[in-house]
Amino acid sequence: MLIEETALPGLLVLTPKRFGDDRGFFSETYNRDALRDAGIDITFVQDNHSLSEHAGTVRGLHFQAPPRAQDKLVRCGRGCLFDVAVDIRKGSPSYGKWFGVELTFENGKQLLVPAGFAHGFVTRAPDTEIIYKCSDTYAPETEGAVRFDDPDIGIDWGLDGIEPRLSGKDAEAPLLKTILSPFDFKDSQP
Repeated sequence: MLIEETALPGLLVLTPKRFGDDRGFFSETYNRDALRDAGIDITFVQDNHSLSEHAGTVRGLHFQAPPRAQDKLVRCGRGCLFDVAVDIRKGSPSYGKWFGVELTFENGKQLLVPAGFAHGFVTRAPDTEIIYKCSDTYAPETEGAVRFDDPDIGIDWGLDGIEPRLSGKDAEAPLLKTILSPFDFKDSQP
């Protein structure tokens, strides 16, 4: 598995190997022992799978606060999405900065989003499936959100004139500067 660091400490792009022939391919998308050997020791306890029927669907930016904070390992099962993480750890040298990567069925890339990041994505193709692992189960009483189009963050979602499809909750999410982040950078360091 290829593991690439990003400019945001702790945020990684993982690309599993694919073994193909005339029938298709096989890929080991997650192997706890191999990741642990690479210094990534996360126990995932929940798998999620979502379908977005329309291109331009935006979901996020979401997070769960401690003690139910989640690490996520996100991949695309079908279609194409632009996956984004925003560092919301107080005291982080990259606080308020974002990173995005295109995840497709074809490229097989995955984004490892640690706790302390707000996470979201926009679909770039119809009928896009997103599959992701979480290190804690869903706990609605701890969930939080940051507005996807927060001008201080300045994410380029690549919508280029397309009206995004949002949930009511995401459309009314607060700006980063108005929330008290429950995450501290020093707590995320080994």
